[in-house]
Amino acid sequence: MNLFKAFETSARAQADKTAIFWAQDRFSYAQVMHAALGLAARLKSGLGVRPGDRVALWMKNRPDFVPCAFAVLRAGGVLVPINSFLKPGEVSYILEDCQSNVLITDADLGQHAPALSQVHPTLKVLQADDVFRSVDQTAEETWPERTQPDLAVLIYTSGTTGRPKGAMLSHGNLLHNVESCRIILEAQAGDRMAVLLPLFHSYMLTVGMFMPLLTGGTMVLIKSLSPLKSLLEELFTHKPTILPGIPQLYRSLVASPLKGPLPIRVFISGSAPLPVQVLRDFEEKFHTPLLEGYGLSEASPVVSKNPLRGRRKAGSIGPPIPNVEMSVQDEHGRQLGTGEVGEICVRGGNVMLGYWNRPEETAATLQHGWLRTGDVGYRDEDGYYFITDRKKDMLLVNGINVYPREIEEAIYEFKGVKETAVIGVPDPKRGERALAFVVAADGFHLDTTELGRFLRTRLADFKQPREIRLVAALPRNATGKILKTMLREEAGLTETHPPNPNRPPINRELGSCDPKTAPGN
Repeated sequence: MNLFKAFETSARAQADKTAIFWAQDRFSYAQVMHAALGLAARLKSGLGVRPGDRVALWMKNRPDFVPCAFAVLRAGGVLVPINSFLKPGEVSYILEDCQSNVLITDADLGQHAPALSQVHPTLKVLQADDVFRSVDQTAEETWPERTQPDLAVLIYTSGTTGRPKGAMLSHGNLLHNVESCRIILEAQAGDRMAVLLPLFHSYMLTVGMFMPLLTGGTMVLIKSLSPLKSLLEELFTHKPTILPGIPQLYRSLVASPLKGPLPIRVFISGSAPLPVQVLRDFEEKFHTPLLEGYGLSEASPVVSKNPLRGRRKAGSIGPPIPNVEMSVQDEHGRQLGTGEVGEICVRGGNVMLGYWNRPEETAATLQHGWLRTGDVGYRDEDGYYFITDRKKDMLLVNGINVYPREIEEAIYEFKGVKETAVIGVPDPKRGERALAFVVAADGFHLDTTELGRFLRTRLADFKQPREIRLVAALPRNATGKILKTMLREEAGLTETHPPNPNRPPINRELGSCDPKTAPGN
């Protein structure tokens, strides 16, 4: 079995059923299959794609993305989805790294094709804006048989700490994760998956596209996310049953005048930590489960999730999903006990084959059968896992571990805080100290002195942020993850990689204070 065969089985069983909603348009399984086969024939016969060749897909969210992805897999190629927010220079790096000679794109991003071709003279660019109408299957092809161990998708990490790395995911890895997600979400053929987030992202590729289409469900591809009213209109029109989102979406819904239950049976939060207060406010307002989970591209990507039925713990990423193991380990690979803090590690059929052409980094990440995630956390007595922070983000204050997320959660409890991020900066006396960046909610004027007083009632002295900076917004990547790298650069810290001189600065600082100088400290 491979990903395309699984889709083909699903499509042939319900050819006339709607596979994709796109505003007023709808596309059946038969249409998606026909377009995928036609494009696959063109890739194979016209562009010379052979089994194992990397084919890059640089396209914004649109229905054509789906048959293009399946066409690459049908032709035996390796799908390389590229972040649609990247600049040509960043795309060029990925094309060079994965040695791709074929790029599928759309009219908008295709404007950059001439610049890419100058750097990559052998690059073949295929603009696929209307693949449902423009591609015909003209001849019967003999297709390569790909098996579960074969490489299917090369997902490039976000590159927030350096050059992006290609995580190698096999057909088996992705099929394994689809099945685990199907079980934990109780996904059925009648489900409709709302797709708001970019399809190039590993989570939406697996849960937003592969899972619904391999289980007979339907994708509700959201055309407009802004304003919130437009998004809600699409949701009420097509009535999705599952909605994966990011914390900013749920914060916006909590703050909106919308009341009553939404036509969705389960919401999922990922990409970034969900503040406990936002989770509580959301479920209290809408009376619908909001499940926080955890994953990373190297694990196809889903690793854990709070259960749909049973106990959901605020602040927890839940227990591991079916057929996946998790553990907490120290730096020597020793498994730690309940409540002990260490590195979260993952084992299962969803774990990547390794990093593309990076044997040393693969060896450092895959050790003794475990994927070392780089995330720090612990497991409680019920088997639920909690992430305290990224390993690299942990502060050492006077020799004591301090986790930025704990400080961030305390800041979120202060009225008028929209979002926050905490980093560590060097301190000659303490070793490190916490620096908090805070964004005020719309209509609120935050008093950093009052916030400092508030935090002293919530946090031990060594955990206190020694400086609070008010900013207009926090820098984020395409999937909503806060870029602490840019915050460190804003704070004047030197990263382990050279800064990008072409990257715009974060929004100008609005004000700051040192809480230790506030009255009463």
